[in-house]
Amino acid sequence: MYNVGDLIMYASHGICEIDDITEKNFSNQSKTYYVMHPLNNNQLVINVPIHSEKINIQDVVNKETAQRIINSFKQPGVEWIEKNNHRIHIYSEAIKKGDRFEIAKIVNTLMFKQHQDDLIGKKYGSQDMKLLTTIQNILFSELAISLETSSDDIYNRVEECLNEQF
Repeated sequence: MYNVGDLIMYASHGICEIDDITEKNFSNQSKTYYVMHPLNNNQLVINVPIHSEKINIQDVVNKETAQRIINSFKQPGVEWIEKNNHRIHIYSEAIKKGDRFEIAKIVNTLMFKQHQDDLIGKKYGSQDMKLLTTIQNILFSELAISLETSSDDIYNRVEECLNEQF
C-alpha cells in the first residue's frame, strides 16, 4: 500500500503523486481510494480503488533500473509491423501491461523508424507520432525522476544510444 505523498507510476497518466487515501461510497459500496494527480497536470484529480486488479499502479523504477532501460536503447527494439492499425494495436496492448523494458523497446522502434523516415525525406505517420509522443513523455519523465535529471537529458541520452544503432 502506498502513502500520501508517494510518487507512483499509473499506466495511463504517468507519474502521479498520491494526495489522499479516502473511503468513498458508490452504489452502497464503500471502497478505499487513492486520490492522486499526474505530476504534469495538477488540475486533474484521479480516484483509483486501492484493491482493484485492473488498475496498473507500480513503483517508480529505481536508479539502477532506469539506467538499464536507457542502455537498452543500444539494442534493437521490437519488430516493426507494416500494417499501421495492426502495429498501433499490438504496441498499445503491450504498453498497457506496464513493462518498462517492453515500453522502451517500442519507443526505441518508433524513434528509430522516425529517424529512418527523416533520412529519406518521408513523412512520419501521425498515429505513430501520437503514440511515440505519449509513451515517450511518460517513460522519459519517469526515468528523469529516478535519475534526478530532466526529460530533455533523458532524451539526449537515448538519442546517443540510438545513434550507436545507425
